[in-house]
This record gives sequence, C-alpha cells and structure tokens, in this order.
Amino acid sequence: MEFTVVAPEEMTAADVSAWLALQATSGRTSPFLSPFWVQVCAAVAGPDQACARVVRLYQGGETVGFFPVRVRGDTAGPIGAPMCDYQGVVGAPDLDVDPRRLLAALRVGRLDFPSLLADQSAFARGVRGLSQSQVIDLSEGYDAYAAARRAAGTDILQDTAKKRRKLEREQGAAVFAVSRDIGDFETMIAWKRAQYRASGQTDIFQVGWTEALLRALFARNEAEFGGAFFTLHVDGKLAAAHFALRQDAVLHAWFIAHDEAFARYSPGVILINEILKWAPADGVHELDLGPGDYRFKHSLANVKRDVAHGYIGRPSAAALARGAAYRVRATAEALPLGRFSALPGKAMRRLDLIRSLG
Repeated sequence: MEFTVVAPEEMTAADVSAWLALQATSGRTSPFLSPFWVQVCAAVAGPDQACARVVRLYQGGETVGFFPVRVRGDTAGPIGAPMCDYQGVVGAPDLDVDPRRLLAALRVGRLDFPSLLADQSAFARGVRGLSQSQVIDLSEGYDAYAAARRAAGTDILQDTAKKRRKLEREQGAAVFAVSRDIGDFETMIAWKRAQYRASGQTDIFQVGWTEALLRALFARNEAEFGGAFFTLHVDGKLAAAHFALRQDAVLHAWFIAHDEAFARYSPGVILINEILKWAPADGVHELDLGPGDYRFKHSLANVKRDVAHGYIGRPSAAALARGAAYRVRATAEALPLGRFSALPGKAMRRLDLIRSLG
C-alpha cells in the first residue's frame, strides 16, 4: 500500500467523489468522516487551517482509503478536535493498513485516537479502552421504532409524550421547527456556555474558532452535508434547541440546550422525539446520539456503536510520554480506589481537550 499526504485545499473533485463512494460502500456515512467536514474545519481560522492533512491510501493504483488528521509537532489526532465525535480511515473496515508506515508518511511519532471507530482492525494494538455511542435506527420509520422500544420495555417515549401534554397544559402550545433563526442559534450557544460554567466543564467556546466552526456549519444546511438546527418554542418562547450535523440519511446529535425555566418538562428530550418523528419523511434514517453515558440516550437507542480510545506510536518522545500517561491511568483504574481510580483518565481527557482547543 502507498500513501500520499495533502492539505485539504489540495484535494481534487475526483478525491471528493472517491471519498464519498468509499463512505457509501463501506458503511462509513457520518458527517465527521465526510470530506466536507475536513474542508469546513480547514477553512476556519483555527488549528486545522494550518495543521489539517489528508492521507490518500493507494493499492494497485486504486484509491482504497482516506485518513484525515490534524498534525501538530510530532503528534497527529482528529481534525476538528475536540468537536469531532468520530475518526478513522474511510475505507473497508478490514483494510490492511500498516500503522507504522502511516506514521512515517505523516512524519509523526504518535497518532492519538480519542474517538476511533472500533472495527478498524489495523489500529487494534493501540486500543486502550472502549466506549459506546448510542444510535437510533429509523430505517423502518418512527412508528415501527416506537413499537420496538415499547416491546423492549422502554417507556421513555410514553413518558416524553406525557411531559409534552403537561408542558402544554401549564405553559402553552409547544411548536417544533426545523429552523434558520440565527437569534435562536445564538441563544443555544449562550445556554451551552452557561451549562459548561455551571457544571465546571471546560468551555469549548472560550476560543473563537469553535464558535466560528458552528456558524460555518449553520450557514451550510444542505442534506448532502451541513448543519441542521431544530427548535421547540412554548407559547412563542424558545424552550429547547438542538444543532446537529447531517450527511445524507445520517443525522448526528451535537449540541442541545434548553431554558432552565422549562427543565422539569425535559424539553430537550421532547425536542429529540419531535426530530425522530420528522426524520423519516425527510430522508433521515439514523440519528446518532454520540458518546456519553446518559440514561436518555440508552433508553432511546436501539443500536450500539463501539468507539475506541488509545494511540499508536513509533520510537519517539511523543510516544513514550503517551505510553507513560496510559500506564499511570491503567494502574489507577486497576486499584480499589473508588471514584479516585478514574481521576488520571479524567485528567488525560481534560488536558487533551485543552490542548486541542489551542
């Protein structure tokens, strides 16, 4: 297998067509694995403007895969981080990629993957742990999905319907919309920032490029690829908003926030349920709720998608440092320290997030 490395702006129309064809044939349809995601990230004045790279994979003169990365110093990672939920080679899941040669082509000592699709066997030796994304398959329509959830013993849809009726009795008519309202979009960002502050999480919008990326995607609302903005108004007042990414029939939940005045009615879940009702008629057959161990995600999802974290490296200071960090993390997680066992892992994730923002 041969590799060439190009900047996103050097990709040709033929590259984009080949990439989209590989997504379609390999089941890699996700906005975060789209060539358009790479191009939009690279066009924003953030780290990807200078650091985004695309590896083309060739075999027998034929393009067999693409691998987008952000290269900074001696380390590569996902383009768009920390805003990117998935990374991986776009190609057949069993594509025979030699990771050492991939690192050599990128001229780095280490590749970090916080969100690698776990079926990519070429990277298996670097996997340090697994999590799951929760996915809703709507390919048989909303009614069939709802019936299957009931049959599985999950009552979240019934509870959500009750909460909506209670909301309307007590507060006024609830109106769902696929929206282009920039004012509501800005309100959602403000709510999200307040949520980060209240929970002690890092505010990812403290740097300008992350909000600029959202705005660029909001402006691009095409079904082929772009942002999709949904709102729930109650008696004319914005109660919840959800900004998702779309690629063809796949919708990926991304940012959701609500007015705390309506919190007791779970307006965010009401809004998701309205999106699920809308989706099949607009050609959307999957809503990926992404990672995160939340009860509502587990209750709504009917498919689980394994996501791996870890790294691969070749002899270098960058690989040695990452290996040492994972050894400390593994040791702590193996000890009976209660909640303290998770602290090294949380510290690693937080440091990675802060580094990726800068």
